[in-house]
Amino acid sequence: MNETYELLSQQEWRLIDQSSLGPMFSALQSFAADDTLCTSVGAGFSPPTARAWVHHDTVVLGIQDTRLPYLNEGIDVLREAGFRVIVRNSGGLAVVLDDGVLNLSLILPDTERGIDIDRGYEAMLMLIRQMFADFSVGIDAYEIIGSYCPGSYDLSIGGKKFAGISQRRIRRGVAVQIYLCVNGSGSERAALIRRFYETAKKSEATRWDYPDIQPEVMASLSELLGCELTIQDVMMRFLTSLNQYAGRLYSSSFEGQELESYQSYLQRVTERNEKALEN
Repeated sequence: MNETYELLSQQEWRLIDQSSLGPMFSALQSFAADDTLCTSVGAGFSPPTARAWVHHDTVVLGIQDTRLPYLNEGIDVLREAGFRVIVRNSGGLAVVLDDGVLNLSLILPDTERGIDIDRGYEAMLMLIRQMFADFSVGIDAYEIIGSYCPGSYDLSIGGKKFAGISQRRIRRGVAVQIYLCVNGSGSERAALIRRFYETAKKSEATRWDYPDIQPEVMASLSELLGCELTIQDVMMRFLTSLNQYAGRLYSSSFEGQELESYQSYLQRVTERNEKALEN
């Protein structure tokens, strides 16, 4: 616990708030943003940085999803439902992002001692538990079978998943990322991804395992807490909690060489996405 606290406790936390940029803000821009910040924080040009963002009606696929035998048919299902489809530049499987899902990243330097993978996950878990400490519920971290993009750090209340944590490491920087289903229907989001897999896989045997999605195991925080939360509500909880670990918390945007680095990463992830969808 002390090591986890040390990871969150920083002299400075920089904040980049992109939670209200609107429908034109693309998930590809987010991939480029976190890669830029990993590079900047890893090189010591920036202090540890927190980033918040929201994307509208987007399904983000993992590289493994692009190996599905009827991928294009599955993508058609998502697009007909009104969703853009993007392939991310890291592992994992399909997730739904919409205006009821808040995404958070904690970008930290991977120091000489190194940040153990579980330690990064535990830091995010500790922060999320603190954000909702006023509710008399337990937030658990273990794989929720039947959820989309299942992993050992699925966050759940009463066995129903509302969030998933992932990590990306690049150029001596570590981005610990979480999506939080704040409001709306968790089971409807899961049902969309189930239709995608049913269409893209059909009954064919595949080299990789894909989740057998059970929509009833997923829910939003609003559903689980019995309290209608907004993105702004949860952002305030996030800032209040993070501020308790910061000597100084300040808001910022990309600066100096980060602007050039961001454009380079954006071009790279855009080309990679196009190539993945072509295949």
